[in-house]
Amino acid sequence: MPGWTDPAVSPRVIEHGPRDGREVALTFDADLTTLMRRRLRLGTVESYADMRLVDELRRTRTPATFFFTGLWMEEYPQETRRIADDDLFELGTHSQSHRAFRRACFNLGLVPEEEMLGEVIDPIVTLHRLTGRATRYFRFPGGCHDAAALAAIRPAGVTVVGFDVFSGDAFCDSADVIVDQTLTQVTGGSIIVMHLGGPNAPRTADALPRVIAGLREKGLRPTTLTRFLAAAGDADRERGPGSGLAS
Repeated sequence: MPGWTDPAVSPRVIEHGPRDGREVALTFDADLTTLMRRRLRLGTVESYADMRLVDELRRTRTPATFFFTGLWMEEYPQETRRIADDDLFELGTHSQSHRAFRRACFNLGLVPEEEMLGEVIDPIVTLHRLTGRATRYFRFPGGCHDAAALAAIRPAGVTVVGFDVFSGDAFCDSADVIVDQTLTQVTGGSIIVMHLGGPNAPRTADALPRVIAGLREKGLRPTTLTRFLAAAGDADRERGPGSGLAS
């Protein structure tokens, strides 16, 4: 299974790939919290699934990886399947309820340590049930974790995927800012994080075509996470012990 890590050892944590390559990983977080779900059901928010992003990725034949929270998949099973049905995209998980796994993480709330393992396993089960394409790629909400969190989720056998390029699209009302921030930071081996969050990422769909074009102008190639990490593994083997790209 892609992303599987031996549960007898601490999860592998990946923040970027080989810097001497030209490949990058374009990733999208599909966040949903209990508060966001309540707003949906009250009709305060129309949708947290901006599928224009998926349409643009398909139009430009741009590979990407999506990290789904369990609550998002439960609210959007058809959209989850639509993404999974395209081999252009790879799938991962992003916790069940998008609560933080350590304190002081973007006011996300806190998962009690005894619930951390379930927060990781439950969305993997949902992803498999909906799509048959479950992986063991996992991203912590907010990218926040510590040694206690890694120890708590070890039995899940996941590879933790962070990022080194934060697009700044969350709650940003300027596509220009998103494009500039992304393309200024990106380099070979980068993992870029963006969001599929509707009103929580209102200008991502406007920025994405320019981000994709900018990556190509820089000679950078978006690819799926498995291919990206395979290149990282090849680089590790070439460089020898002590050269790993994990944080």
